[in-house]
Amino acid sequence: MELSLHPNRPEEAMAVMREVAGWYRDHGYRVWPDEWLTPEELLTGEAGPENFYVGTVEGEAVCAFILQWSDREYWPQAPEYEAGYIHKFCVRRKFAHRGMTGQVVEALRGECRRRGAKYLRLDTGYEETAVRDIYLAAGFQIVKTLERDGKPVMLLYEMEVGK
Repeated sequence: MELSLHPNRPEEAMAVMREVAGWYRDHGYRVWPDEWLTPEELLTGEAGPENFYVGTVEGEAVCAFILQWSDREYWPQAPEYEAGYIHKFCVRRKFAHRGMTGQVVEALRGECRRRGAKYLRLDTGYEETAVRDIYLAAGFQIVKTLERDGKPVMLLYEMEVGK
């Protein structure tokens, strides 16, 4: 299965995100509500239409995510283009457990190198242990734990993209 990534597909990306989030909610997981997965919420100064990607295999959408070049919320001191920041990454259930995360990460490492970025970064909720395991297995390292009221709430992950 060869994965192709297609930028500038915000509507299709958000549809995949809503589908995947709905499946997870139906199965008892805490995940993004649909009202967070709208153009009004996701299109920002840091994430324009060109930042919304859909991954396809043989023309079929298998995954979606947002790839930004700055993230002032979680990485406010980082210069623009120091890293690529992945947000709302999800894989359609039909393609789960087929190595899609690893394929996407490898493709994005190449995109980061082309743009001169040194890192690939993302964040998750502290209690999202299944997602944590996926990202650690893909080669990310936890570089910071964010706290609120003395309790851990978010994890920040990073990997070097290499040369």
